[in-house]
Amino acid sequence: QVQLVESGGGLVQAGGSLRLSCAASGRTFSNYAMGWFRRAPGKEREFVAAITQSGGNTLYANAVKGRFTISRDNAKNTVYLQMNSLKPEDTAVYYCAAHSAPRIVVSTHLYTYWGQGTQVTVSS
Repeated sequence: QVQLVESGGGLVQAGGSLRLSCAASGRTFSNYAMGWFRRAPGKEREFVAAITQSGGNTLYANAVKGRFTISRDNAKNTVYLQMNSLKPEDTAVYYCAAHSAPRIVVSTHLYTYWGQGTQVTVSS
């Protein structure tokens, strides 16, 4: 089992920044590739960003490319999502997730473990 706990969400004005954190516990964090997803009101959960076990490869959704950065600190068992130039359409509950395959994965159903989510609200 891997337990994931997100933090860092909140209310921010358009153009502002937030950094989300996801702390993992339970198993060896560096064995898991990580992803960030989000669900906006009335919409399906969607892929935001992913990072491999070593942090050497990352992938971003087109909607956030150039504004968001995913990173990880395996010594701290934590993955981050730095979000800059936030837009109202970024408003959503953000989730981190983990899987053990040695590759980038964007599909939600291929992730094994999920956090409870953290709310991000961007006002215009």
